Amino acid sequence: MNKIPSFTINHEKLLRGIYVSRKDEVGNDIITTFDIRMKEPNREPVLHNGAIHTIEHLAATYLRNDAEWKDRVIYWGPMGCLTGNYLLLKGDLESKDIVELMKRTFKFVADFDGEIPGAAAKDCGNYLLHDLPMAKYEAKKFLEEVLNNITEANLVYPE
Repeated sequence: MNKIPSFTINHEKLLRGIYVSRKDEVGNDIITTFDIRMKEPNREPVLHNGAIHTIEHLAATYLRNDAEWKDRVIYWGPMGCLTGNYLLLKGDLESKDIVELMKRTFKFVADFDGEIPGAAAKDCGNYLLHDLPMAKYEAKKFLEEVLNNITEANLVYPE
């Protein structure tokens, strides 16, 4: 079997950032899949399960309510390797197109106080696996260290 494209990215050189992972034609539309990489693979600790689960709930809720983007949001969810998330958006997009959206999203998570949306037993398959303080910490770290200082190296996959 051939490797899927995401397994051909050099993870030893991959930085934290926003990357176009793939583009797919669905009917007359293009769906762009973004790699929202919060951790450098294999070089720093991954996101804690409770933190990434909470980030998933908060970011998905925020994105599906964002006035500018809500009609283009297809999916937000964690990577199995726990180093980031995937965001699928309708449209033929580039990483630079969503930097401001990601800044708003991660600011929302970093500043969030209150009940986590969808974190009740009737709403979530693992409602006890949430860690709001750690989610806020990780979101603030990604926002301040990466998104607020983003460079081309954080927007284009390494060779």
